[in-house]
Amino acid sequence: MRILIDRFIEMLKWPVACYMLFLFPACIRSFYSFQFMTWKYVALALGIAVFYISRNMSDAAIRTNIQIIAHECTHAFFALLTFHKVTRIRIEGDNSGGQMEFKGRGNWLITIAPYFFPLFCFVCMAGISLYTAFAPMNLFLNGVLGYFVGYHIDTVFSQIHEKQTDLPKVGYKFCVMFLPGANLWAIGSVFAFNSRGWEGVWLYQRLLNYLNHKNYEILVRFLSDII
Repeated sequence: MRILIDRFIEMLKWPVACYMLFLFPACIRSFYSFQFMTWKYVALALGIAVFYISRNMSDAAIRTNIQIIAHECTHAFFALLTFHKVTRIRIEGDNSGGQMEFKGRGNWLITIAPYFFPLFCFVCMAGISLYTAFAPMNLFLNGVLGYFVGYHIDTVFSQIHEKQTDLPKVGYKFCVMFLPGANLWAIGSVFAFNSRGWEGVWLYQRLLNYLNHKNYEILVRFLSDII
C-alpha cells in the first residue's frame, strides 16, 4: 500500500507543479475577495504583529530550535499521511538542523511539506473547531490564528536558502513552479477559515476553481489572437 501511494504521488509531481504555477495568478486575484476590514481580520493582523514583536524579543537559539522541531514534525506529519512509519525525529544539539527517519522510500510531498504547509496553523484550526463545538468563536482565537500565520510566513522565508538540503532533492525547477502558488493557496485557505471556518475553506477552493477557469479562458483567447 505504501509503495503504491509513493509511486502515485511521484507520478503527480510535475502535473501538480504545473497546476500550482497556473494557480498562482488565481491565488493573487483571490485575495481581492477577502473582506479584510472586519474585526476578525483586525484580530488576525494583530496576532501577526504580536508574533513579529515576540520574535524580535525572543532568544535566537530557542527560536531556531522551535523552527527545527516544527520543520521535522511537518515532515513526519506527511510521512504518516502517506502511510510511512516514523521511526525517529532527531534534533542536533547545536541547533544546526534535524532529521526525521521513516520506513520506506518516501516521496516528494514529504520532502517539500515544511516549505508550504502551515502545520501549526492547521493544528490551531483543528483546536478552534473543537472549541467552537462547545462555545462561540471570539476575536482572541482569530488573534491566535494570526500569530501562527506570522510564524508560518517567517519560517518559510527563513528556511529557503542555498544550504537547505531538502530543496535539491526535489529540484529547484520544481520548487520555483510549486512553492509560490502552494504557499499562497495555504495562506488563503487559512484566511478563509478565519472568516467562515471550514465552510470558508471550501468556498475558497471553489473561488480558486472559478478564477482558474477565467484565467484559462483569457489564456485561450490570447493564444487564439496570436495564432
